[in-house]
Amino acid sequence: MPKKIPMRQCLGCREMKPKKELIRVVKSPEGEVSLDFKGKKPGRGAYVCPQAECLKRARKARALERAFSAPMPDGVYEALEDQMREGSDG
Repeated sequence: MPKKIPMRQCLGCREMKPKKELIRVVKSPEGEVSLDFKGKKPGRGAYVCPQAECLKRARKARALERAFSAPMPDGVYEALEDQMREGSDG
């Protein structure tokens, strides 16, 4: 019997994709928002495709605010874009 592949929905394009193909955005119990490339950080997770376009769409739709039920502090999206660029390089 084949192993079940966990699927998650991207906040930007709203497509269901395998969890491994997406980047997890995590809000820690302390309220800090960051990218989680390994998928192991504690906290509430939401998923975005590794394309900057999906992050832009999620920002426009205020998808992270809804996913975390909290307003996003200034600079969070810029920091996520920077982390995404660094993470995709390495």
